Amino acid sequence: MATPMTAEQDGLRSRLPDPAQFFPEVATIATAMTEAVRNGAIPQATVGLVQLRAGQIVGSTYHTVRQTGILHRAGETQERITAVASWRDAPYFADAERVALELVEAVLTPNPSGERVPDELYARASAHYDDKALWTLTLAIAQICFFVPVALIAKPIPGRPPGRNYGR
Repeated sequence: MATPMTAEQDGLRSRLPDPAQFFPEVATIATAMTEAVRNGAIPQATVGLVQLRAGQIVGSTYHTVRQTGILHRAGETQERITAVASWRDAPYFADAERVALELVEAVLTPNPSGERVPDELYARASAHYDDKALWTLTLAIAQICFFVPVALIAKPIPGRPPGRNYGR
């Protein structure tokens, strides 16, 4: 039986076809980025929360739905997932997660009056994360940013797994 979401999605089409038919090496890049980010230096929950926040900031329904699903499957609570949008005053996040969320916001939000990632923010991040963990967090942000133009321009179908998220 089709759920309302499934029935709605059946009529959705992406703007562009699956890029894998033109650029098979993208799968290699995506796999390498995933392996780098899953090195154990930071919890995967933190990666997911950061990537969800990135999807929210750039206005990508595809990334927001995808990261929400990943977090649900990993056992994250609905409260934590929902509160990512308002993490600053939500009681659900540890200090290390808060600085990671602040870092992704700083990277993705223009700051007309100075650096996006000031020394003070970097110092707070480095108080929670060693060099490998900071690089892992940086790569987690880079990983989602790599796919932001894909999501915003090609508009893959939200809620469908990679490889079946293009319908054109």
